[in-house]
Amino acid sequence: MATVGLLHPGEMGAAVGGCLVTAGHTVLWDPAGRSRATTGRALAAELTGTSLDSVVSRSSVIFSVCPPHAALDVARQVAATGFGGVYVDANAISVATAARVAAVVTAAGAAYVDGGIIGPPPENTGRTRLYLCGERAAEVRALFARSALEARIAEGAHGEPYAASAVKMAYAAWTKGTGALLLACRALARAEGVERTLLEEWSLSQPALRTQSERSADAAAAKGWRWVAEMEEIAASMAAAGLPPEFHQAAAEIFDRASHADEPSAGVAPGAGLDTVLSALT
Repeated sequence: MATVGLLHPGEMGAAVGGCLVTAGHTVLWDPAGRSRATTGRALAAELTGTSLDSVVSRSSVIFSVCPPHAALDVARQVAATGFGGVYVDANAISVATAARVAAVVTAAGAAYVDGGIIGPPPENTGRTRLYLCGERAAEVRALFARSALEARIAEGAHGEPYAASAVKMAYAAWTKGTGALLLACRALARAEGVERTLLEEWSLSQPALRTQSERSADAAAAKGWRWVAEMEEIAASMAAAGLPPEFHQAAAEIFDRASHADEPSAGVAPGAGLDTVLSALT
């Protein structure tokens, strides 16, 4: 059994930490400066609170599960401590950003494992996968044996060292990118006064889209602030591959606008945030 550090347990991170705990590992986190909601999630997942220095000194593996825009800063924070174990970056970042994170932590003496999480917070088996890449990826994969999180090795055709991040970028380019596009389509129809007609046409030819757009609005209102940087990372990935980045640059703007809408109250029906999100978009 291992002692694992977790920085910083938001909704996804706490669930990942909980999977490690159920697999028999001790999971440490630093509660300093974290919100009451974060503390509650950490307690529910049975994570062990301690200082950052203690997290680093006691852990053989450290996971970074944070908003994409913070990934490099978290890596620098850990590198400054001289951590020499295995550093797993499981954030939604581009290959270029992953390479920068790897350079920071390996220069300080740590081994780098590239990671990418696909799916919701892993509370039930069969829904969430953690893709891993790197020389010590198999060691990290073994930590999740018999847990709700399925860890897999990501393999590129040419031995790419950041294959897990590349998979995450390609996957989220569709799942979140199309959500932003759908919201933009409905906002356009509303701005032009033809939303009712569009919904009638959707009911005939695309019956799933009305509900999907409502769910996308609720998700964007709650998490759009986090997805802005993710869309920017995807745009950078597209540009690096010689593909047009403008799709996901626009998606970043959609989520940025949506994040300023009033978040729907907990427990209300799906779609309750649609009007506020569409108003924020236009």
